Amino acid sequence: MKNKLAVLGFCIFGLAAQAQIKVGLESNSQWYIDDKKIKLGEQEAEERFRSNSYLKLDYDYKNWTFGAQLEGYMPKAILNYSPDYDKVDLGNVFARYNNVEQGIDVTAGHFYEQYGSGMLFRAWEDRQIGINNAIFGINAKFAPSKYIQFGGFAGKQRVGMGFDLSKAIIFGSNVEVSISELARVSAFDLNLGLSYVGKVEDHFDYPEEYNQDLNKLQNAFSTRLDLEYGNFHAELEYVIKQRDALVESSTVLGYNRQEGNAALINLGYSKKGMGLNVSLRRVENMAFYSERGLTGNIYNQGILNYVPALTKQYDYSLQNIYVYQSQYLLNLYSLEPKLGEIGGQFDFYYNFEKGTLLGGEYGTNLVLNGSYWAGLKAEVIDEGEALKTDFLDFGDKYYHDLGVEVRKKWSPSWSSMFMYLNQYYNSAFIEQKVDIVKSHIVSAETTYQFMDNKSIRLEAQHLWADKEKKNWVAGTVEFAFNSNWSVFGSDMYNYGNDDSEKRIHYYNAGISFTKGTTRVATSYGRQRGGLLCVGGVCRMVSEAAGLTVGISTSF
Repeated sequence: MKNKLAVLGFCIFGLAAQAQIKVGLESNSQWYIDDKKIKLGEQEAEERFRSNSYLKLDYDYKNWTFGAQLEGYMPKAILNYSPDYDKVDLGNVFARYNNVEQGIDVTAGHFYEQYGSGMLFRAWEDRQIGINNAIFGINAKFAPSKYIQFGGFAGKQRVGMGFDLSKAIIFGSNVEVSISELARVSAFDLNLGLSYVGKVEDHFDYPEEYNQDLNKLQNAFSTRLDLEYGNFHAELEYVIKQRDALVESSTVLGYNRQEGNAALINLGYSKKGMGLNVSLRRVENMAFYSERGLTGNIYNQGILNYVPALTKQYDYSLQNIYVYQSQYLLNLYSLEPKLGEIGGQFDFYYNFEKGTLLGGEYGTNLVLNGSYWAGLKAEVIDEGEALKTDFLDFGDKYYHDLGVEVRKKWSPSWSSMFMYLNQYYNSAFIEQKVDIVKSHIVSAETTYQFMDNKSIRLEAQHLWADKEKKNWVAGTVEFAFNSNWSVFGSDMYNYGNDDSEKRIHYYNAGISFTKGTTRVATSYGRQRGGLLCVGGVCRMVSEAAGLTVGISTSF
């Protein structure tokens, strides 16, 4: 008996030695108050303390990974998150077998996936903006050689808590082929991608007059080419989506007689000290949701693809007041009918070398960026039931930005940044408001390090705008005592508002502690209402005041 126990103990120890357990914890809480300027609505004020918490556990053993994510929204989710995020429940659970040598990768349960740039299909999580669009089902990939990889999935999409799933069944397939490897060409890399995504959705919840035209099955396809040659790279992608229901404000209005399509071109050139990237995109009627009734919902629930705003993601608060959102939805009956968008962006950087006139002793970095976006010029046809447009017809201007940024190091311990940004923002099309806002923003930041492990950072901004809330000023002071502790204070003041009652200081002060993978932070102050964007995808946030506490760790 003792020998059997010894053997069992040895086996358990051996398994544990080969296994790895990973734990991740994140909790964000807010306690809302009313002050002289900002008050919660009656419904929001019912729960003044709110928190979003996530506990993620992964167990790795040889080629296997088992994982689960527990989510808690107690007593309710933070303001502006979906009300479907409620209480405590399993968010994700999965088992994965990944054998690199055999080219086999299979996941059962919740999984994330992306085909190409995501314009056709992307399932992903972003806690900051409340997105978790995981698919619950099977995802399999097989790479029989280094030249080719096959993939496919089937399941239902998460549209609330972990096991609140879409009514529709989603399925797809993907093929990646390395043409250059197949042809044994080493001078360049050329890859071809072909993808398909379909969904089957019963439509009997909709009015009878629409059901006769709607198909249960909707198909979408994409093809793409990626080329890398020396310092140059290019990516081409085209997506097409079959006709489906016409949905506005989450209400099915009829049958959409138009197909959706999108074309994307990314071009880039880089060498030491210099780089240029250009992106061009045309999007027409590319709303793709796992349930028709979710189309265009404000929480991004049920969205199957990823069509982010192709503009620079700016770092400073005033630069993010008039932030662009991609206009990929078809709006036929809105105040300003829209069919999609067309435009592009560019980024250019150049490093002036040390010892040159503009580089100085430590070098200088220059960045130029800009973007331009317009609607598709459309003509109403079929007795007002559809819109028609030519491929390169530019319609009303939606947005532009043009920025120049200079980063300069003055000494080993002192560096600065200066930036100017010009914006044009057509809120009639972007937010269904009435103004066209033209703005100019200047930003400056400097950081000084001293006594080996201490630093102070100063930031100043000013925004001039001719419409809406008009002029703003903002500033931040941050002091790091060491690599662990830091404190900050900031303020945004809308001093130019025509309504004196709305000239509000959005002040904040906080402290944070960081050690290894653990971070604890707390702050008190006011939150400006508007769009919060991450990776080109946005959600609305309400004006609020109160205390915020954030905790994250992993081991």
